[in-house]
Amino acid sequence: MRDHIRALIEAIGEDPAREGLRRTPDRVAEALSFLTRGYSMDPHEVVNGAIFNEQHQEMVICRDIDFFSLCEHHMLPFFGKAHVAYLPKGRLIGLSKLARLVEVFARRLQVQERLNRQVAETLQEIIDPAGVAVVMEATHLCMVMRGVEKQNSVTVTSSMLGEFRNNPATREEFIHLIRNPNR
Repeated sequence: MRDHIRALIEAIGEDPAREGLRRTPDRVAEALSFLTRGYSMDPHEVVNGAIFNEQHQEMVICRDIDFFSLCEHHMLPFFGKAHVAYLPKGRLIGLSKLARLVEVFARRLQVQERLNRQVAETLQEIIDPAGVAVVMEATHLCMVMRGVEKQNSVTVTSSMLGEFRNNPATREEFIHLIRNPNR
């Protein structure tokens, strides 16, 4: 990877031997490895058995989960907040595991729509709740600093499974609960 990064530096007209750039190929390779570590993470292992039998049947929401990802089209960052909810059916998952599931899929080359769906479908698969809802709001640097250069644009995606898809009242309760008047 370092050799390719060095070649990229040369291709844009810079000198990779210049003092400020000498270690850049190493730093970029290390950063890319960190930013794409989701490929080496298994969502089932990340949950690590943190599933508990409990007869709670009301909605569980973890709101405002920060995430960072790289757009697969330009390899530029996009980042924002994820809101994840589920309706338990006899099983709860450790709350931190909701954030960890977001992290597994965000740390891959992504499109926001797929990222959203992967989190929802994996949570559905792991704990088989009555429904799952995931809403993500993100700023994409490929839209902000290049292309259309719309600095205030935010992309919102959602995945609704089970009761969140089939029951408008459940979906509306979720949307109401994740709204933040300061946004």
